[in-house]
Amino acid sequence: MRALWLTLGLLLGAGQAAARPAGGEFALRWSVAGIEQSGSETLSHVRFSLRNGSGEALPATGWAIYFTTLATARPQQTAQLSVEEVAGTLYRLRPGPAFAGLPAGASIDLDFTQPGAVTRPDKAPQGPYLAYDDAPAQAQRLGAYRIDASVPGAPAAEDGPEALYARNAAPAAEGPPPGRVLPTPLIEREGRGELVLQAPPRIEAPAALGPEQARLRDLFAAHLPGLRPQGRLRLALGPVAGQTSPEAYRLRIDPADGIAITGVGAEGVARGVESLRQLLPAAPAGRLALPALEIVDAPRFAYRGLMLDVARNFRSPAEVCRVVELMAQFKLNRLHLHLTDDEGWRLAIPGLPELTTYGAVRGHAADESEHLLPAHGSGPDPRDPRGSGFYDARGFIAILRCAAERRIEVLPEIEMPGHARAAVKAMEARARRLQAEGRPAEAERYRLRDPADRSRYRSAQGHDDNVIDPGLPSTYRFVQRVLGELKSLYARAGLTLRRVHLGGDELGDGAWEQSPATLALMKRQHLAGTADAWDAFYGRIARDAAALGLQLAGWEELGARKTGLAGRDRLVPNPRFKGRAFELFVWNNLDGSEDLAYRLANAGYGVVLAPATRLYFDMAASHDPREPGVDWAAYADLHDVWSFAPLDDTRSSATDPRPRAGLDALSDAGRRRVLGLEGTLFSEAMREPAQTDYLLMPRLLGLAERAWAADPAWARARDPAEARRLHDADWWRWRRLLGERLLPWLDATWPDLAYRMPPPGLRREGGRVLVNHLFPGTTVRYTLDGSAPGADSPVVDGAIVTDRPITAAAFTRNGRTSLPVTLP
Repeated sequence: MRALWLTLGLLLGAGQAAARPAGGEFALRWSVAGIEQSGSETLSHVRFSLRNGSGEALPATGWAIYFTTLATARPQQTAQLSVEEVAGTLYRLRPGPAFAGLPAGASIDLDFTQPGAVTRPDKAPQGPYLAYDDAPAQAQRLGAYRIDASVPGAPAAEDGPEALYARNAAPAAEGPPPGRVLPTPLIEREGRGELVLQAPPRIEAPAALGPEQARLRDLFAAHLPGLRPQGRLRLALGPVAGQTSPEAYRLRIDPADGIAITGVGAEGVARGVESLRQLLPAAPAGRLALPALEIVDAPRFAYRGLMLDVARNFRSPAEVCRVVELMAQFKLNRLHLHLTDDEGWRLAIPGLPELTTYGAVRGHAADESEHLLPAHGSGPDPRDPRGSGFYDARGFIAILRCAAERRIEVLPEIEMPGHARAAVKAMEARARRLQAEGRPAEAERYRLRDPADRSRYRSAQGHDDNVIDPGLPSTYRFVQRVLGELKSLYARAGLTLRRVHLGGDELGDGAWEQSPATLALMKRQHLAGTADAWDAFYGRIARDAAALGLQLAGWEELGARKTGLAGRDRLVPNPRFKGRAFELFVWNNLDGSEDLAYRLANAGYGVVLAPATRLYFDMAASHDPREPGVDWAAYADLHDVWSFAPLDDTRSSATDPRPRAGLDALSDAGRRRVLGLEGTLFSEAMREPAQTDYLLMPRLLGLAERAWAADPAWARARDPAEARRLHDADWWRWRRLLGERLLPWLDATWPDLAYRMPPPGLRREGGRVLVNHLFPGTTVRYTLDGSAPGADSPVVDGAIVTDRPITAAAFTRNGRTSLPVTLP
């Protein structure tokens, strides 16, 4: 693909040396020159191409280009440049001894290597900026940095137009017609006639259902202009035949008697309101005609969650509440808010101001004495709204209340003992301040790292200083303070915090081994090693949390231990915490851990399934290098999410129920301990809200279906041929629901929702090209001149007679397009 050049202005501050480019223009391009296999190691040879379009020469020394990259960069020294690791994912490129400066108007290629096959833009350098050594405060981002596609040509064969055509084909037997509501209800019965309204109905509800009453009042007011009520809409709490879940509901629309929603609990009424909302027309028409209908429904799993990472790239309260609204529409009920990590602490804690004045700020500086350095493309400016930001009490309470109004619970996550660099460095900044004020005892009160710790480790994100020390009494004071303040914030919002997620994942090998404080703890408690220190740490945290009325949740490492088996590390259930009501969120279903969630459930732990290959929504949807997202675990499209069989994921495939050899299935007791499902959206490669929409939707709908709807017949079938027939018919029915009803409804009710529209499939047959799409009814446009289709391009209406290359793209009702695909 052709190079993408972007002219970048560097507005350098007054008082700088005259030899520096000032007020000029730079152009920067990153590309992959080649990929090499060196023994067992794969290396990518990459290139920065820098053009000085200013009127001044770039000097021979005294500057650096900084950038972040998820793929890492190999430290190296050549005559022209040196590449140095700064912290975590932050690197810098400095001029080498032979670099003689870059004259005005000149260009230079700066070559270096990155480990692995850098085949996707998410692994490319992000947020590059130029900084002069003697003026760090004047560092300037290199504009809207753009990247050459690292893999030229067409997408991988499995995502090419012909493969898409085969996957989009309708089944031989279509099965039942699509329903009206998503997720699929337990019972949906159509009656006779319609309920016609020309004015909003009179809404009757007890005080306990005030949020639902207000929600319906707003919905009907948006559709109907009449001022005098017409008909009745009754909300009630009461039994629902055959159901015990508080989220069970019965929705009845009767032409003579109006609308009635009964829920076992207020949550059930809220879910019934969302079903009614999907039945309303997309746009106001002055008149509503609702079908006579009865729905009786209840969720399959009690926990139906989404984890949103606001630590790596920050999201405002309004942006979080927008995600909450989307969750509510499809009956998810838990927002897992990833509030802290190495790259940011996002919640103000009274009495510990450095957590946010230091730990919630990222920007360039000569050192990290004032704030964290840039990460994940945040660039040099500490005012960058994604790198920097936090929730004060008012903002956090606003999130809690907007979720509570939709009967969604917020599960806060405070990462520890790893993934804690922002907290560790913030408390070191606090200690420095108090030492300078002559208060040494207070300086040590909340310290999280033993200053004498010489342990050597490297976290998955490249840090060697991101671990909380279990041997320090100040560690437990800190955790108690944070949990107490969290509980207080919930109380101020009128809510009760009952459970907190404390991370527990990816502690670097070697951590604590040379910490005097941890070694002293091990000696005092007669602990055999750092694995026992881990148990002691979480045992103490669990007791402190219990004193506050809190239960613990965490990633699977909270309830697992690493052991050697056949020469490989393997995670096994840790008997220490069995029966302690720890909830484990299990993401690791990778090589050797495909059945880890089931083994933990069988061992006695409550488990939430969050498999990386199925429900990590930061994964790219396809191999196409134009698709946003990462790929370290998998490529996961909507079909991968929808085809997940939560209680039978050791089957050979979605349509082959035969078990994979060597994997444990769920026991009867283990099945009862699977609490539910959670999709996760980590934000390392996700800066903008439109990226959130694209990565979440429509995969969020697949999560909602699998978490709420009853176990589908294809997941219960034991014969492979029968399983495939049932699966394909059900998948077609569900695709029709999206294409014919739900996506048009979303286009009208959420016009700014930038969901992913998949590209169409194309197949050449003789002198014709056949075109189809994942969602029946979707508009597809095409061109024959190699250009990307636009709003005025011809619409596909049957087979296209041509022997020329054809480029096609799918269009939403709002005019957004899929990625274009070309069939030669």
